Amino acid sequence: MNDHPSSPKFGWLSPVIGNKWSDFQPIVQYQCEHILPAVTPEFDSLWIADHFYGFDQKTDPFLEAWTTLTWCAAKFPDIDLCHHVLGAGYRPPALTAKMASTLQFLSGNRFILGIGAGWREDEYLAYGYDFPRPNIRFRQLEETIKICRLMWSEEEPSFDGEFFRIDGASAPPLPSVPPPICIGASGEKIGLPLAARHADIWNTVWRGSTESLIQKQNVVLTELDRLGRSRSDIEFSLTIERALPNDGAECAQFFELLSELIELQVNHFVLDFGNPQSAGEADRFIADVMTPLRS
Repeated sequence: MNDHPSSPKFGWLSPVIGNKWSDFQPIVQYQCEHILPAVTPEFDSLWIADHFYGFDQKTDPFLEAWTTLTWCAAKFPDIDLCHHVLGAGYRPPALTAKMASTLQFLSGNRFILGIGAGWREDEYLAYGYDFPRPNIRFRQLEETIKICRLMWSEEEPSFDGEFFRIDGASAPPLPSVPPPICIGASGEKIGLPLAARHADIWNTVWRGSTESLIQKQNVVLTELDRLGRSRSDIEFSLTIERALPNDGAECAQFFELLSELIELQVNHFVLDFGNPQSAGEADRFIADVMTPLRS
């Protein structure tokens, strides 16, 4: 893991889908056997997406996120763990808080609660969940976060909100270290101000535009300033979907991109490399991109 707190962090996102490109075997299952044992000592965090079925064929294997991350937590005892990111509406808030406190306990304080307002309407409706308009989903997300923090810090907390209510919802054992909260958001009117109010980590996806990223960062920074929160109170996390580099030229391009993003105050990169076939494919990235950036 990264021993240099001021240097950038690197997360490995392991896909839970199995499709025709992976012979319909969930990629995370293959990676847990053939890749992650070798690479997790070099990375800071391991991330698992939260959906119920895939995006190609609905029948493609697609593993549930909490179960899979817990399975990974037991296999890899020296890496932080985060969902990318939980749909707040998929699980009742008090249950989310209880599951989080349990995984925080079992993992030895390595769990990060990655959560967002949800966006995939067809999935919500297929599972019989309500899918209200965005401003309601974000207000529900805010109440979920408040309930989680109450249940992690008080023995018999109560909460009576607009959408959710608890009355003595105990979650023993209370975590000795409350899980940091990573909020996945990109909307400038509602989501980013909410992240500035409540997140320990803000995550968004790299879309290839530094101008767009700067604009979103400025929304967060402005709200932090308005709230009196320090820039150091929140970690900027960016997800990048890009294959591992095959040669020196591709390494140089990857290094240049991440260097530019570090200059833009990105602290934590969440990297989705797709479906590499061996741990050796990551060696060049670790040696020629990660290590120089850390030093």
